[in-house]
Amino acid sequence: MIKKRFDGWLVLIFIARIALYANFMVYAACVPVLLGKWDMSATQAGSISSAFMFGYAASLFVFAWLSDRYGARRLFLFSAVLSALSAMGFGFFAQSYLTGLVLYGLAASTQGGLYTPAIILFSERYDASKRGGAMGYLIASTSIGYAFSLVVSGLCLAWGGYRVAFMVTGCLPVVGMLFCWLALRTTPNRTHAGGRRPGVPAIFRRNRNVGLLIAGYTFHGWELLGMWTWTPAFFAAVIAVSGDGFGETARFGAYLVASMHLVGALASVSMGRLADLLGRRIVLVQVATVGAGLSLVIGWLTFLPAGLLVFIGLVYYFFALGDSPVLSTALTEAVEPNCLGSVLAIRALLGFGAGGIAPIAFGAVLDLTNAPGTTPDTWGWAFMVLGCGGVAAALCASFYRESGKMRRPIRSQ
Repeated sequence: MIKKRFDGWLVLIFIARIALYANFMVYAACVPVLLGKWDMSATQAGSISSAFMFGYAASLFVFAWLSDRYGARRLFLFSAVLSALSAMGFGFFAQSYLTGLVLYGLAASTQGGLYTPAIILFSERYDASKRGGAMGYLIASTSIGYAFSLVVSGLCLAWGGYRVAFMVTGCLPVVGMLFCWLALRTTPNRTHAGGRRPGVPAIFRRNRNVGLLIAGYTFHGWELLGMWTWTPAFFAAVIAVSGDGFGETARFGAYLVASMHLVGALASVSMGRLADLLGRRIVLVQVATVGAGLSLVIGWLTFLPAGLLVFIGLVYYFFALGDSPVLSTALTEAVEPNCLGSVLAIRALLGFGAGGIAPIAFGAVLDLTNAPGTTPDTWGWAFMVLGCGGVAAALCASFYRESGKMRRPIRSQ
């Protein structure tokens, strides 16, 4: 059990994941420019993000499923190496809609080991009474990684255009790979290859909370990942307009959404800690409900002053992301350690599969509700598509019942 106030292991993992996710949001940041450069419709633009999400979902499933047998530490490191290589591939060779679709999907297929095995590593290292806060830092490192990706992308757009943004963000994951090795060089690799393990259907029958948490995560993924893909373009379109200065608009949208991801990091840390203090259910219900309400209305608020719209966007990001660490923490407490990887695999496939469909659905609704060949000015219906997922996530949280039992960690370090 971790007693020290300063945990160097957590700091190294935190930094490593920020660098490893440096290319995660570069495409979203460049979408306003790429729509013209690659001659794409909104549906095509959404399909590249969806290819990434489908590849990421499959990767999460595979890495999580293998973690029980081969160990979370080993798979985390393997994923870090593959992620660095595939990020460079996308950064240097994506030059059109087709190459972007293939290489971005390929990059995603290597990154799943950076998330689900990390959840297992955290559940092994931290006691349940502290796990929510620790998981909050894990999710926060993802958000800061996204913000870092957006800021670097925005700077590179200003300096050399989207090609430079792709190349620079493609090289940064190499730094993250090195930090991963530093963090995990003395961490044991725990496996569950032997022994008797219940099947996934038996786990669902034994504890209905498992099904509710996975369903809630699936709807949460639909709302959150669709929002992450399209909000840079949304703010770029409604705040700064288009024309010759559209590149400036794209950078403005990237910087704005980067600040929102930093707010999301604050949400992860604070809501994870709050769930340790108040319980998982109350935080899940309240956060999911507010996030869903904001998804349903934000697209209709483009008439508001820019400053007020930005403030609402910051609040939106806080609540849309705030339940992520709580959902993960609750699941580690509902599932036995020897089958946690298998359950996380199912959850990842469903959650990120839904997140892969959401950008296409959003883009299709955007195309249907705006004149062809113009910059979109009607966003409300598209955001309401995401809000439906938020409402469903809040309903799942309302049926979740907390046992109150705090499981001991399977190993102290």
